Amino acid sequence: MSVDKTTVGRIAKLARIALPDEQVESMMGELNGILGWIEQLHEVDIDGVEPMTSVVAQKLKMRDDVVTAGGDAAAIVANAPQTEDDFFVVPKVVE
Repeated sequence: MSVDKTTVGRIAKLARIALPDEQVESMMGELNGILGWIEQLHEVDIDGVEPMTSVVAQKLKMRDDVVTAGGDAAAIVANAPQTEDDFFVVPKVVE
């Protein structure tokens, strides 16, 4: 797969990147290089290789699932600067 000038312009628009016309050629070369590396990865034999989330085998520490002293909403919000019906009141940050 290769990228042409039209595709580079479309990618820049989707990424909301202002790409001057004089940089389209160099960006086209860079993107084609990246796609070339990806094509090389398709040649790697991965049969029998298990998917992993880390290069080091690890196991998460687990804790016992026990019932704790919860359900006391008044105690939970006791130190809050502003509450309403046992809920935290915070200022609106999104218009």
